[in-house]
Amino acid sequence: MRVLIVEDERELAVMLAEGLRDEGMLCDLAHDGLEALRRTGEADYDVVILDRDLPGLGGDAVCRALAAMGHPARILMLTAADTLSDLVEGLGQGADDYMTKPFSYLELVARLRALGRRSAPGRAEVVLTRRGISLDTVRRVAERDGRPLHLTPKELGVLELLLAADGAPVTTEELRERLWDTGLDPATTAVRVTVHALRRKIGDPPLIVHDTGYGYRL
Repeated sequence: MRVLIVEDERELAVMLAEGLRDEGMLCDLAHDGLEALRRTGEADYDVVILDRDLPGLGGDAVCRALAAMGHPARILMLTAADTLSDLVEGLGQGADDYMTKPFSYLELVARLRALGRRSAPGRAEVVLTRRGISLDTVRRVAERDGRPLHLTPKELGVLELLLAADGAPVTTEELRERLWDTGLDPATTAVRVTVHALRRKIGDPPLIVHDTGYGYRL
C-alpha cells in the first residue's frame, strides 16, 4: 500500500513514516498543501493521511482539490479539533475517515489498512504478478507458483517495488528512501541484506537480478 503523509509537524511526519515503513507500507512525505497536490499529481496513492490544519493551502482545500481531480486515493484526515461539528465538516470536504490528535498509532494503522481495502472504482488491480510471483498489496500476502512466501514487512515492501517496476531496475537509493528511515546511513547494508533474504525465500530458479550500477530488478 502506498501512503502520502501530509503533515507540517515534521517530527510527527517522520515518526509516522518510519512506523508505517516498518509495517511494509510505501511512504512519501509532504509538509504543505501545494506539495501534497504536486505529489498526488505524480503518483497514485492508496491513502493520503491529511492534516486538516496545514499552513497556507489547508487540508480542506487539498481534500476538495483531490475530489475534483478524481484522484483514487482514500483520505484519512487528522486534526486537533474533536467536536461533532468538526467531524461532520471534515467528512463533508470529501475525507473518507477522520481522527483527532493525539491518536492511537495502532488504531491509525488499522484504519489505514481498512481504507486500503476499500478500492475506488477504476483503481488498478491490487494483485501484482510477474514470473510466477504474486503479491496482494492490500492483504500483504505473496506467493510463488501457488507456494506461500513468508516474508517480513520490509521484504514485502521490496517485492512490491520490484513487481511494480515491471522488469525495470529499482535503485538501492529508491529502496532505501521508500522503505527505510530517512536517516538511514547510505553505507548501511540493510537494503542488500533484505534483498538477499528475499531472494533466498523466493527460491530457485532465482528471479531477482542485481544490475551493477543500476539496481535490482525482477
